[in-house]
Amino acid sequence: MYKYRDTFYKRYFSSQVGKADPAAFKAVFEEQKWFFSHEILPHFSKDKTIKILDIGCGNGSLLAAAKEKGYTNVTGIDISPEQVEIANKLGIAEVRQGNLNDLINAGTETFDLVSGMDIIEHFSKDELTDLVVNLKKILNPRGMLIFRTPNMDAPMTSVFSYGDFTHECLLNKSSALQLMKSCGYTKAEVSASMLKVKNPLKELLRKLLWSSVVLNLKITLFASGRTWHQVVFTPNIIIKGIN
Repeated sequence: MYKYRDTFYKRYFSSQVGKADPAAFKAVFEEQKWFFSHEILPHFSKDKTIKILDIGCGNGSLLAAAKEKGYTNVTGIDISPEQVEIANKLGIAEVRQGNLNDLINAGTETFDLVSGMDIIEHFSKDELTDLVVNLKKILNPRGMLIFRTPNMDAPMTSVFSYGDFTHECLLNKSSALQLMKSCGYTKAEVSASMLKVKNPLKELLRKLLWSSVVLNLKITLFASGRTWHQVVFTPNIIIKGIN
């Protein structure tokens, strides 16, 4: 592990993720849960009995969203004791502290779905390649791997991609597909992340503005002699791979 990680990950939640007042942790948790319910869960199998593992699960908000939708076999793992403690305090008892490599090397558990939200950007290219290859060992046949990560083709991408000092490997749709296929996944897909706000009036305005932004980006690509058909513009991308 690189030396800087010893400094940054020791108190990652309180220094970066948890910049907000601790009293607001619950509100942040609920906001994340709502977002995951609308953005990530639609990609899950409709079979509510599938065995799910969320790696780097943080406060457990994705697991909470899954449980509310009826998924009954969920587990979360995070290396940070601080994150695990907060998840447990928020009522997500399925979150446990642990090292993912230990779980993979043990070879005692396999899963139908492994998710990783806002995590793969924290790895080097070598580490990420090893991770994606090794996760196949704990995926059942036809099991799915799903990631959310910043999108390097998004407008003002530095806001999302370089807003965290610990980000290392950054992808767009093309490089994400290349990664999944090179690592042996039988099927790979990359889709846009969700752009939505709860306030109806703000959502209407956002939609109109976003349509204008995307049109300008397509014009820019056209002017540069490139096609936009394989480009995703949203701040994040959703990456899926089938074992």
